[in-house]
Amino acid sequence: MKPLNIETLFALLAKNMPTTAWPADSKLEIALDAILVQNTTWQNILPSIANLKQATGINGPRILALPRAELATLIRPSGFYQNKSQAIINFLTWFKTFDFDLMQAQSQPAAQVRQALLALKGIGPETADVILLYILDKPQFIADSYARRLFSQLGVSSAGKYATLKQAVENTRPQLTLTQWQDFHGHIDDFGKQYLRRYQNFSDSFLAGYTLELV
Repeated sequence: MKPLNIETLFALLAKNMPTTAWPADSKLEIALDAILVQNTTWQNILPSIANLKQATGINGPRILALPRAELATLIRPSGFYQNKSQAIINFLTWFKTFDFDLMQAQSQPAAQVRQALLALKGIGPETADVILLYILDKPQFIADSYARRLFSQLGVSSAGKYATLKQAVENTRPQLTLTQWQDFHGHIDDFGKQYLRRYQNFSDSFLAGYTLELV
């Protein structure tokens, strides 16, 4: 088995996987995507985002001004629309404390912001980390299901749970830029869609034969 660390794993992924940007028109839209995609597929959230665009232009104050029932109706295609509408309200109420100003929110320490986001009902670790990484420009490792599957295939014993894998990766203090952290997440998810779904074979991938050492 050939050893990898986080930097060399990133380099292999970057060499073999295309770079893809998050398909959104604004950072606020990314936050809404992250909330809406919970427990559903990407295709299912597209009508919800289209509805929000038509009704509010993805404007924070306008969304927050909607009656709860109307917001729930707009995002109904995403499923779990009652819980997700409340999560959106909770997030935007938090964002309102910064006057909906990204610069103000970005000026806060990452650990403090993460704790505040996790205190919001409907915002879990993965959603909080997406918001930190893509919206607030705070480097984070997102230990989502594809990351856990990949790292498990690479022999990482701590890959079973979100928190343990995230901590194990970040404890190695990888030397990646903000953009590389964002690309890392995208490359892992694209790799997962190609090699880690049911009936797909990791042994056919360019990472077969490698082991990842988190030291």
